[in-house]
Amino acid sequence: MWTYLRKRILQSALPLVAVVLGVFVLARLTGDPSKLYLPLNATEQMRADFAERNGLDRPIWEQMGDYFLGVLRLDFGESLRTGENAASMVLRAFPATLQLAGVTMLLAIVIAVVIGSWAALKPNGIADRIVSFFSMVAAAVPDFWFAILGIWIFAITLGWLPTSGVDGGAAVWVLPIATLMLRPVGVLAQIVRGSMVTVMGQPYVKVARSRGAGELRVVTHHALRNAAAPALTVAGDLTVSMVNGAVIVETIFGWPGIGKLMIDSILQRDFAVLQAAVLITALAIFALNIIIDLGYALLDPRVRPASGSRRSSRPGAHAEAGTGAERRNENGTEKKAAAHV
Repeated sequence: MWTYLRKRILQSALPLVAVVLGVFVLARLTGDPSKLYLPLNATEQMRADFAERNGLDRPIWEQMGDYFLGVLRLDFGESLRTGENAASMVLRAFPATLQLAGVTMLLAIVIAVVIGSWAALKPNGIADRIVSFFSMVAAAVPDFWFAILGIWIFAITLGWLPTSGVDGGAAVWVLPIATLMLRPVGVLAQIVRGSMVTVMGQPYVKVARSRGAGELRVVTHHALRNAAAPALTVAGDLTVSMVNGAVIVETIFGWPGIGKLMIDSILQRDFAVLQAAVLITALAIFALNIIIDLGYALLDPRVRPASGSRRSSRPGAHAEAGTGAERRNENGTEKKAAAHV
């Protein structure tokens, strides 16, 4: 297991460097920060002083080298807008995104398992058709459209929910969670439904039914666990994509998370904060992918990394298997020859 973890960490190092390098270059293509942070009538000398003070007057490869050295020292620079440490700003905003994504995925998984299992009990039935239609609509419509529609109906027209912000109790969570949850529910419901249909036709499920097990016990104790592995992998991918979707949703609802911080940093050309936000988010995504792989291995022993080492721990196992097969072939040949004689 530890060998597997080391291998995954090494595999993630190169993409992580590529992400940081790409963001560093693309961030500087957004324009000159001095045009935002200096008055309109600023002189060329004032702009030159601003660039020198923030290290923007040097060649880009020198800036890049200093940035990578700073990252190795866990120094992500300071915000151009506030002068605050960039990593501190990102770490302060990250919990809000984690809370939103965590609650959303938890509710999405529960709802998807329930309706997916319900649809799988009678394939091509009324429940299956309703769930399939809902899943296709939820998975196809963009998050921002649901967000705008939800604000128009429930906040502006009916006045039931606030339009944005985090002050207002549980009501402020409803629209952001509902917006982010629809697509994961739609996708996961189809995955659970397909896996459950396959598993419900397996012999061990038929044996459980023949022994008098009720339908609820068959679904929860026998079928669901074996159908959960594909859903877990997809749920992990959806959680990763939810961080990307949160960029738009957090901006629409004014949620003080990492997505809104990224958008604000781009608009304000706050390079240090943007780079720190992308790097820390990428690290969180890589860590999440490793956790998903480990969880998948726990659910499905066939894909456990240690299984190969167990087989290789018996060097004579393959030779014994081969010898046994040869003996069986020889015995079968002798029997056929005897019968022929």
